[in-house]
Amino acid sequence: MSGATHDYAVTVRWTGAGDTGTSSYTAYSRDHEIDLAHKPPLLGSADPAFRGDPGRYNPEELFVVSLSQCHMLWFLHLAAESGLIVREYTDAATGTMRVESRGEGAFTDVTLHPRVVVDAGELATDEHVAALHHKAHAMCFISRSVNFPVHVAPVPLAVGAA
Repeated sequence: MSGATHDYAVTVRWTGAGDTGTSSYTAYSRDHEIDLAHKPPLLGSADPAFRGDPGRYNPEELFVVSLSQCHMLWFLHLAAESGLIVREYTDAATGTMRVESRGEGAFTDVTLHPRVVVDAGELATDEHVAALHHKAHAMCFISRSVNFPVHVAPVPLAVGAA
């Protein structure tokens, strides 16, 4: 396979050892910090269902976020290339993860619900926007890397003033 490669490096540091470390399942905090060069730390924890801090980001949320971000960035790129002027983009993405009785789990699906506001014009049609979403989905590096369906269910197009 030819083409460019991109490498990513992050540091995940557990900060929840307390006085007893992992002496029992309930003895330690799931808190951790995610460090990326030249960026503020991201405070993480487990999902609250798994004894995590609800005030911190959990990996499952960030996974859904990454799918949504990737789609949005491709959509905006493709809109700009096509001449469609996008003024607003919001996605209320949802994801479902199934956890088995032994504790292992996996995402079963993610659904993106992008809402875009565009300038009026000949490209401001549901068909054109749907085609851009379809292509963005096909191009998104993250959605191409997962083994479950990522659905795109756009909210009806909103056209602003030209």
